[in-house]
Amino acid sequence: MNLTPSRRGLLAGAAASLAGPGLARAARTPGGADPRFLIVLCGTGGCSIVDSFLAVRESESANGSTLNAWPDQLVQSPGGGPFRAIDFASKTIGAIPVPFTANQSDFVKRHGQDMMVATYTGTSVNHGVAEHRSVTGNAAWRGRTLQEAVALTYGAGKPIPNVHLVNGVSFTDRGTDDSLPSSAYGERAPSPNLWPLSLDGRKGVPGAPDAKLFEAARAFRNGTLDPESDFVRTFGDSVRLKRWLELRGAPLKDIEGADLITQLMVHSDSEDMPLKASGLKSSPLAKKVREAFPAYGFDPLESQAALAFLLIRCGVASTVTLGPETSAVFNKGAALGRGGLSAGDMRNTPIAFDFSHQAHREVQSLMWSRVLSVADRLITLLKSEELAGGKSYWDHSLVYVATEFGRSRNRPAGAMTFGSGHDLNNGALIVSPLVNGGKMLGGVDPETLMTYGFDPLSGRPEPGRHMTEPEIYSGIIQALGIETPGAGLPDMRVMRRKA
Repeated sequence: MNLTPSRRGLLAGAAASLAGPGLARAARTPGGADPRFLIVLCGTGGCSIVDSFLAVRESESANGSTLNAWPDQLVQSPGGGPFRAIDFASKTIGAIPVPFTANQSDFVKRHGQDMMVATYTGTSVNHGVAEHRSVTGNAAWRGRTLQEAVALTYGAGKPIPNVHLVNGVSFTDRGTDDSLPSSAYGERAPSPNLWPLSLDGRKGVPGAPDAKLFEAARAFRNGTLDPESDFVRTFGDSVRLKRWLELRGAPLKDIEGADLITQLMVHSDSEDMPLKASGLKSSPLAKKVREAFPAYGFDPLESQAALAFLLIRCGVASTVTLGPETSAVFNKGAALGRGGLSAGDMRNTPIAFDFSHQAHREVQSLMWSRVLSVADRLITLLKSEELAGGKSYWDHSLVYVATEFGRSRNRPAGAMTFGSGHDLNNGALIVSPLVNGGKMLGGVDPETLMTYGFDPLSGRPEPGRHMTEPEIYSGIIQALGIETPGAGLPDMRVMRRKA
């Protein structure tokens, strides 16, 4: 396999990420604060909280037969805590003849002490608008995204503080605060499996000149060719062009000096990926990551998760965004002809959670199970690596399952397979040692299946109250220890472990 075309194509997209000094593994950021890591795990298409941790049993609702209340035997209460879970198997996903088994209970059993569910009601059922509001709190703090706020606070000393691994969603759109340094804005890694190849201009390129000649050519380009070009003479005052030219200097040297092309390489040497023949090698952590995410080679979500872990563990990023994409994903080698799909062959439904329009319960069950499985494995990897002082990377991390909206609650009487629409009312899953874990904040009305809110200081349930996007945003920001002087954000004391 010739790596050169992919590398050159990816290099252009990676240049904007060269924004800081080399690889670091310090226990504290340059400002002295304990590091924090934010993982935004997108529930693209609308993951419904009443089809997971706030599920209602049919016997608990007078309207259970015509609302999306689940059969009693399918609603679990793992560990006796406040969270419910749906463990569900089906022979089809709507009209798609593919059997599957989904499980939510195992995640609750393993991580219930770090889980917090907070109900809220959003303000849009438009996918793009709602996705962006889920990470800005509907412009709660100058329009900054959660990812930008974390990169600004904890990204100093990291080469690429804010990395977006998922494609085609507005969870990764830039916020509206133009006053931030460019290093706080997200850098897209559209092909996580190959993206590390873009982090060095010379390594892995067959026939590349030696390093001294290569640097001489760069210096001639930067000092002579570019300044005299018509393009630079015409657009030389452009802020974007100035930033582009700046990145060709010290930031580029720092990225290449940190050898990220190696540190982030998940692949092993093989016929398809001839690393050794190209003068490259795998990350020292690659085997461990491949064991956690064995489908990284063909499943986009697993490849995102593999790189997400390495970006955090290798000191490259303080925040990563990943999630299911909107194309169907099947097991490698799955027979797609008539009658050819076996149990578990469909890993990701078309349009992710939004395929609930066609088969609500099947899609919600399969996709929740998929998202939770990836979260579980990421958390396990982060727990296995010490950051400093006996604390793991997980002790400093927060997973936020961001989604656009909930789903409509009605169904045909007694139906197990039915479609659902979008609904503003929902809840958010946050998993972290930094939050008030083991807590269900708010509740659900069994007669309508609509969630209601809670007191932001005590956590007392308040039927009739609806929490807002700015309140959820504020709770996450405060749990991460981010200072917000003068921002006017509400005090969401109950959402953080250290109130």
